[in-house]
Amino acid sequence: MKTLLLTLEYPPFKGGVANYYENLVKHWPQPDKIFVLKNDGNSLINNRIWPKWLPALFKLKEEIKEKKINNILVGQILPLGTVALLVSKFKKIEYSVIIHGLDFSLALRNARKRWLTKKILSGSKNIICGNSYTAELVKNFLGEDKKIITVNPGVNNIAANPETIKKIKEKYSLKDKSIILTIGRIIKRKGIDTTLKSLPEVFKKIPNLIYVIAGSGSEEENIKKIIADLNLEKNVLTIKNITDEGKNAWYEICDIFIMPARNINGDYEGFGIVYLEANLAGKPVIAGKSGGVGDAVIDGKNGLLVDPKNYEEISTAIFDLIKNEDKRKKLGEWGRERAIKDFNWTKQIKKIYNSIK
Repeated sequence: MKTLLLTLEYPPFKGGVANYYENLVKHWPQPDKIFVLKNDGNSLINNRIWPKWLPALFKLKEEIKEKKINNILVGQILPLGTVALLVSKFKKIEYSVIIHGLDFSLALRNARKRWLTKKILSGSKNIICGNSYTAELVKNFLGEDKKIITVNPGVNNIAANPETIKKIKEKYSLKDKSIILTIGRIIKRKGIDTTLKSLPEVFKKIPNLIYVIAGSGSEEENIKKIIADLNLEKNVLTIKNITDEGKNAWYEICDIFIMPARNINGDYEGFGIVYLEANLAGKPVIAGKSGGVGDAVIDGKNGLLVDPKNYEEISTAIFDLIKNEDKRKKLGEWGRERAIKDFNWTKQIKKIYNSIK
């Protein structure tokens, strides 16, 4: 059985979806029978023609013929689901659609898209959702769930370099400091703004606390303004262009990982792989009760779930974990065991493979 992944997001493209698909291919049970058709050089989508997905239609037909493809995995419901649906009409080939969260929200923005989305999903062999929250939304949309399966992302266990940890601690003078950490794109739904606004009272009680924000994105200027307006410069450290090695080191250095993600007009956290990455380092997490986060974080087990819009609830959670070392260790250790056992990529991708056989 030869399978083709049709996607607009694949490395070197950055982000959780691209990482999901990279690991799907890497851990596919039949590595010589999985192929990728991606949008290199805008070869699939051309915004100067109509419909813009027409190049993808011809490319897909060529790939199916050349590689004798039996199954298609569609990475984006729109516009690539349209292409798969059309191809399936004149070729005897099945397709399954993978949905993560925001992609589904965008596919329901108007009546035409909703109609097309229902056609695509109804014609698919399977609908593979990256989290149970999205799976429930899809179920409610279609009115049935027989072909819906949930396959969470996996997590890679990469040990941090002790020398890198040492250099970072020396560079930022972190001796005798308590560290809370956020790593990821600096965008509104991640809740960095609400974390900052919850911290002034915490800093008064724990003056040696440092909040580290690692990443870049559209909200950088707003974050800088909040830090300045609240006079938090002494206790907040921002880092751009963090490497994978640096990311792993920061997970080891921090005491708590925090990302109180929230739903903003259908833009929600599909899962939050960073929570499990922090857990792998034995660290507890503080997460927002929204979107697919509940699949990654179990309240009171591997971290704490908070109302992402409630400053007091966020500050209370931070203070609670910083002051309670035993609780931090208990949550972190349970999270590490769970991440290793339940969220390895091989196990997760086998679920997708078995669903399309």
